[in-house]
Amino acid sequence: MTDAIALLTKLVSFDTTSRGSNLALIEFVESYLDDYGVASERVMSPCGTKANLIARIGPDAPGGVMLSGHTDVVPVEGQPWSTDPFTLFDNGDGKLYGRGTCDMKGFIACALAMVPDWVKAPLQQPIYFGFSYDEEIGCVGAPALIQRFYEHYSTTAHVIVGEPTSMQPVVAQKGATNLRTTVTGREAHSSQVNQGTSAIHVAARLVTFIEDTMVALVEEGKVDEAFNVPHTSLHVGKIKGGTAINIMARECQFEWEIRHLPTETFEGVFARFETYAKTLSAELKARGKEVDIVTEPLNVTVPGLADRDNHAVLRLAKDHLPGACCNHAVAYATEAGQFQGQGLQTIILGPGSIAQAHQPDEYIEKSELEACLAFLNRMGEALEQPFQGA
Repeated sequence: MTDAIALLTKLVSFDTTSRGSNLALIEFVESYLDDYGVASERVMSPCGTKANLIARIGPDAPGGVMLSGHTDVVPVEGQPWSTDPFTLFDNGDGKLYGRGTCDMKGFIACALAMVPDWVKAPLQQPIYFGFSYDEEIGCVGAPALIQRFYEHYSTTAHVIVGEPTSMQPVVAQKGATNLRTTVTGREAHSSQVNQGTSAIHVAARLVTFIEDTMVALVEEGKVDEAFNVPHTSLHVGKIKGGTAINIMARECQFEWEIRHLPTETFEGVFARFETYAKTLSAELKARGKEVDIVTEPLNVTVPGLADRDNHAVLRLAKDHLPGACCNHAVAYATEAGQFQGQGLQTIILGPGSIAQAHQPDEYIEKSELEACLAFLNRMGEALEQPFQGA
């Protein structure tokens, strides 16, 4: 536990907000692993300022487990932090405060803290680390990591994505896509509304349709009660437009998201919006209005994690967790669906609560770190037995 807290202190000290580089943290982890004779490999970002990291402890053998975690964190600007978010703070209440403590440097610290024991253990199956960049802005780094891992390391390892789940196994997550819609109309004096087309008014109709689509999906019975929000959700988070109150807005832009159930697809849900946008544009143009509606994705769709093809990794987890654990589904997106899409058995399991993620004064309970370390210790002992197949 002392080692885990020391490692977490160091990991939190790196400002790995997604807009910046994570290379200082990666260099620290590389050096730490090298001290124990563990080789690692970078998988660089196209821009060269960020990197994924892959490492293996134990034999080059079938089976084993990939422990996956993202190194980036969300911004702290505008949040009322009580302490420096990039300095781990322990005020004696059993909680460790700092940006990324639960999402998800706490898990990475626990995994790294096990290295001294694992390098000496008689492992018959390997333990892999897969630490990614830019998860928080659309799971951008993981695809290259996963491809490299699958093609050059293992096709039989199981994957545990250590997002904060209060050490309960999560077997399903929603997929997610971020979008930006730009509406272009025609400026005119606001007293001459027949001469122009207000992009704000058009955008308002689109935004309303987005919410109506969510309602329609529920009415159609597209519901999965395993999720606390049991349906595909659509949400507009940002909107801007207009020049002055007495000018009909030439442009209005809004950013929104679709978080789809794993039983649905982004394409199917988005097609409803696209059809409506085309119909609305045609109606306005038929009335002599100038309008253009363009929607662009802000990220490659993060696939959902379906509760399937996971029996072996789920058994591994449950065999080494307290008996009260049960399966869960979550509305937030992770890299788990990307691993599953590559054909690797995958679950989400890690210390901390998602309720603390992205919050000011983010924290992780020390007891959660202890539970994670205990699980990883028992998991490592299980990997001292040869791989028995999927």
